[in-house]
Amino acid sequence: MNLYSPYIEFNRKEWAELKEHQTTLPLTEAELEQLKGLNEEVSIQEVEDIYLPLTHFIDLYARVSRELNQLTASFMKKEALPTPYIIGIGGSVAVGKSTAARLLQALLARGKNSPKVDLVTTDGFLYPNAVLQEKGIMNRKGFPESYDIKSLIQFMGDVKSGKPEVKAPVYSHLAYDVIQGEEKQICQPDILIIEGINVLQIKKETPLLVSDFFDFSIYIDAEEEHIRHWYVERFKLLRNTAFQNTDSFFHQRFANIDEEETVRTANQIWQDINAKNLHENILPTKGRARLILKKEADHSIGQIQLRKL
Repeated sequence: MNLYSPYIEFNRKEWAELKEHQTTLPLTEAELEQLKGLNEEVSIQEVEDIYLPLTHFIDLYARVSRELNQLTASFMKKEALPTPYIIGIGGSVAVGKSTAARLLQALLARGKNSPKVDLVTTDGFLYPNAVLQEKGIMNRKGFPESYDIKSLIQFMGDVKSGKPEVKAPVYSHLAYDVIQGEEKQICQPDILIIEGINVLQIKKETPLLVSDFFDFSIYIDAEEEHIRHWYVERFKLLRNTAFQNTDSFFHQRFANIDEEETVRTANQIWQDINAKNLHENILPTKGRARLILKKEADHSIGQIQLRKL
C-alpha cells in the first residue's frame, strides 16, 4: 500500500469487513429485483458486502455533518435550518449508476431514525427534444451543452438553502424526452441523491458547479470494454422490450431490426456518442469524486478508493 497515495484503497474483502454487525439484511430478494436496472447483475451478497458498509459510512458522515451545522449555528447564535445531506453519483452511460442510486436510497431510508431519502436524476434537466433540435444538437444529447445547467444549479441552490418545496423536471426514457408539465416535488428530505453522467462536470459558463452542493460524491467506474459490452447487451434487451412499445421514441427505428443489425447499431452508437462523451466529459471527472467504486466484468464491485480528506 502506498501511504502517500491520495486514496485509501480497499479490495472487496477488506471493504466487506467494515460493515456493522447485523442479524438481518434490510432488503429482500424480491425488493432487490425491483431496484435493479435492465441487464444489471446485483446479488444480495453484493448488497451485504458493498452497499451495507457504504450505507453505514455515509450515515456516519451525514450525522457528523448535521452535528457540525448545529455547532456552527450555536457559535453564530443563529437558528440552524434543516438542509439535506446531498450525495452525487456519476459515471458512464450503462455503468450501473441508477441501480446504485436506488439501492442507496432504499438502504439509507431503512437506517437509524428512518431518514427521508429522495432521489433525482439529472436527465430531467436535459433540454427538451424540441430545444435540442432547434439548437442543432440532438445528436449531442447527454453532452454538457444538452443540459439546462442554470436550472439545475438553481434547483441545487434551492434545495440546499432549505426551501420547503422544490420541484424537479421529470424525464421519460420511453419518450426519450422531458415530460412537459410533470414535476417531482422535493420537500426537505434528510438525504438527497443526485444521479447523472454530468454531476461532477465543470462548466465554465456558470460561477457554481453542481458538485459545489454535494456533501459526498461517488463515481461508478469500470473498464471501457466492460461498459461497452453492457451497453450493447442492454440495447439488445431494449429492442425486445421497451422498443416494441409503439409509444417508444425508438419503436419505428429499432423494433424490427435483426440481432446482427442490433449489435452493429449499438456498437456504432457507443463509438460515435457514448465513448466520445466518456473520454471528453465523464472520465476526466473521476478524480473529483470522494469515493470510486470499480466494477468487474460481472458487474460486481472489486475495488473501492476513498479520497483522503
